[in-house]
Amino acid sequence: MATTSFEIGSSGGRLAGTPEPAIRVENLTKRYGAIEAVRGITLDVRQGEIFGLIGPDGAGKTSTFQILAGVMEPTSGTVTVFDRPARETRSQTGYLTQAFSLYPDLTVAENIRYIGDLRRVPLAQIEERGQRYLQMFNMDRFSQRLAGRLSGGMKQKLSLVCALVPEPRVLLLDEPTTGVDPVSRREFWDVLAHLAANGLTILVATPYLDEAERCNRVAFMHLGEIQQLGTPAELRSRLHAKRLELRTANLGEAERVLAPLTGEQSAIIDVQRFGDRLDLLAHDPAQAQRVLDERLGAAGIAIEDLRIDNPTLENIFVATLRSLGHEMHETAFPGRHDRRDLRGQVAIGARDLTMQFGSFTAVRNLNVEVKYGEIYGLLGANGAGKTTTIKMLCGLLDPTHGEIQLAGGRGSALARSQGVRQRVGYMSQKFSLYDDLTIQENLEFFAGVYGVPESEREEKRQWVLSFSGLEGKQDQITGSLPGGWKQRVAFGAAIMHEPSVLFLDEPTSGVDPLARRAFWTMINRLADAGAAVLVTTHYLEEAEQCNRLGLMVAGEFVAEGSPSGIKSRQTGHLLEFLVDQPQRAADLLKNDAERWRVALFGERLHVITDDDVEKAQQETTEKLRAQGIRVLDVHEGRFTLEDVFISVVEKARQQGLVPADE
Repeated sequence: MATTSFEIGSSGGRLAGTPEPAIRVENLTKRYGAIEAVRGITLDVRQGEIFGLIGPDGAGKTSTFQILAGVMEPTSGTVTVFDRPARETRSQTGYLTQAFSLYPDLTVAENIRYIGDLRRVPLAQIEERGQRYLQMFNMDRFSQRLAGRLSGGMKQKLSLVCALVPEPRVLLLDEPTTGVDPVSRREFWDVLAHLAANGLTILVATPYLDEAERCNRVAFMHLGEIQQLGTPAELRSRLHAKRLELRTANLGEAERVLAPLTGEQSAIIDVQRFGDRLDLLAHDPAQAQRVLDERLGAAGIAIEDLRIDNPTLENIFVATLRSLGHEMHETAFPGRHDRRDLRGQVAIGARDLTMQFGSFTAVRNLNVEVKYGEIYGLLGANGAGKTTTIKMLCGLLDPTHGEIQLAGGRGSALARSQGVRQRVGYMSQKFSLYDDLTIQENLEFFAGVYGVPESEREEKRQWVLSFSGLEGKQDQITGSLPGGWKQRVAFGAAIMHEPSVLFLDEPTSGVDPLARRAFWTMINRLADAGAAVLVTTHYLEEAEQCNRLGLMVAGEFVAEGSPSGIKSRQTGHLLEFLVDQPQRAADLLKNDAERWRVALFGERLHVITDDDVEKAQQETTEKLRAQGIRVLDVHEGRFTLEDVFISVVEKARQQGLVPADE
């Protein structure tokens, strides 16, 4: 790609002036028989812009991407890339699909060479560009490693390198960071920001709305149509609402009291439950607070803390879908076993749990207790030992040493006993369903394995189909389902037998925000009924749904507590800057500080400092102004779990606890 210098103007990372659109889409439609996947959408993507396409499963995002990539023709409408039909500009377009497109038996370098040859790039340029992009991703030392031996994050980086070797002018990324840990995700987005600043046009689809915050503009797509389009700040302002964080000792009861009061014309628009708080959406926070005082007071529920903040993009996403009459799909689970009497007792326990593979120690002297009625989140970067820990705790892997307690049994042998196994549910990260069976056959198989009584099976199967939004499609081959729908079926299959202990390994990977909310509503219902839930996730906003968290680094716990508790123990301060040249400002500040302390979120810059707030604001502002960068606004923000997670991991890496080799 011939690099072109662009002036970064006050539009917060967009090209100065009004650049011509790199991509134009006008009245685009795509039909598959009677199904209209894309219904007359119109949008443009400017050169050097990161544009986010957001929407639930079935919104039409992937069809739109395939048409933009020139691999599929539209039914009607026009799509041009740099004023030429998309099909004629395929050589200038890089496209990362949802599924990995790497060859696992080839090395990193061989994958790059193969794609370069396929795109007719001269060998010398393949080698030069491949080395340059591998260095950009800090992967050059892995050039001879087999692609199949890379972690999920490294595979995605390699896929991006392969897409960049032909040096496209447009890059299409369809959910590029699904299943990628937070550290790798931030590195991935830092590189995207650099590429966009150098003039590459990037269109990205993502189910993670914290990632959408990093886009210059975002379009919400639903049922083939664009419902909202604008910058994240513009979308927030259109909502005309604030978010209230409410903390109380009895979240479940508070949610039950407030949920019936919600609605667009009500004082409280929406209520969402998290691990140690409720999030409420309200047009008038003062009026909402009066309703809270009255209704919760009458129910004898004390408000411990109430904070007002700006809405998230997820709030906007859900509000937009609800305005279209699309509510969260919730069907009451036909549960027949209440385990509230077990609450407070230890359901999952480990003492000095250690797992060694030869000379490598994957988990080291781990101690944990999860009680009935509790949702416990296990967090960590790829390779931290999360999946190994889960396999030991549920009896799939014998530890090198240590003691395990599970559902009333002790020891790994007891964990594999028939009685204990029927009290445990497990949804694996990589394998949960048989792709070559129908949905119905999968459900019948798991009902038999888990010992669901014959009298309950039909009711439970119908519930899974309803929860998944697949009523009447029980004869569909499971492998043909999109990832989000497959995850819903897998979750339903894991809980048909009403386990008292439930292990969920990245259960909502690739699931859209509305479906994710349905997942967590059901998980909370199970916990309210007394079940113990242990969950892993790479989506740190989702980790807020857990009552307690354990943060793993290199096989050990480095932090444990409630989401709010872990954030409150974070040292230092987070400053949020709005500047007229965000990418240049980020690069400048990273040169003078540890790189993890500076992150770019679209038009906003996050800076973590250990200095006094006022001193840090003044010194950073002066440093930027000295380089001709204008500071438009600066204020202290609150740490997110992602900030805490990356801070902990990077400090552990500095201490040598995290190996440099992923």
